[in-house]
Amino acid sequence: MGHSIFIHDTTWTFAAEIVVRVTVMFTMVILFLRFTGKRGVRQLSIFELTIILSLGSIAGDPMFTEDLPLIQALLIMTVVIGLYRACTWLMMKWQRFEDLLEGKPIYIVEDGMLVLEDIEQGKMSHDEFFAELRQRSVEHLGQVRTGLLETDGTLSVLLFADDEVRYGLPLFPKQYKAVTQVEPDQCYACMHCGHVEYITEPQQLCSRCDNKCRGWTQAMAVKVVK
Repeated sequence: MGHSIFIHDTTWTFAAEIVVRVTVMFTMVILFLRFTGKRGVRQLSIFELTIILSLGSIAGDPMFTEDLPLIQALLIMTVVIGLYRACTWLMMKWQRFEDLLEGKPIYIVEDGMLVLEDIEQGKMSHDEFFAELRQRSVEHLGQVRTGLLETDGTLSVLLFADDEVRYGLPLFPKQYKAVTQVEPDQCYACMHCGHVEYITEPQQLCSRCDNKCRGWTQAMAVKVVK
């Protein structure tokens, strides 16, 4: 049984051929990645990621399929690379074509509050965004002037100057928790949209997102730690 699973009808000649096939296709994929000038997956747009997945499929079968000549795979890969270059050129010429393939950057935060349209459409979850900001030593949304989700999945953040930091929604788990009692003269942040206001009861609706409010947490106003 072991012979059937691991060896079957594989000959030494075909084993050597597999080595050559894998080496050639692996080299072609590496050359293409170098050709795009990208350093990592996080820098790939949806369009480029689609190209990479296509290349994986193109390169995979010829590595071990005996009756599939390498010239066919190399021809397909050459066509794909040509299409990539053509699309790149078209994106440089026409903004609408670029928006169609690459998408547009998405504003996640503006003036210390979450952008409701993008949050409600599920373009980025609270947890994902909070994790990104925490890694940048941001403690609360009141420190963030603008948060922009780029087309390649990276996050661009502009912070307020120290004298412009305002009360904002806390981002760390211990502070990001709903209150059960309200203290007078204390600012509270809506846990859904980040809007800050004075409230009279924990069940009060947010004046910005109304019934979507899922609770209030005590707002923070500490400055960015540098």
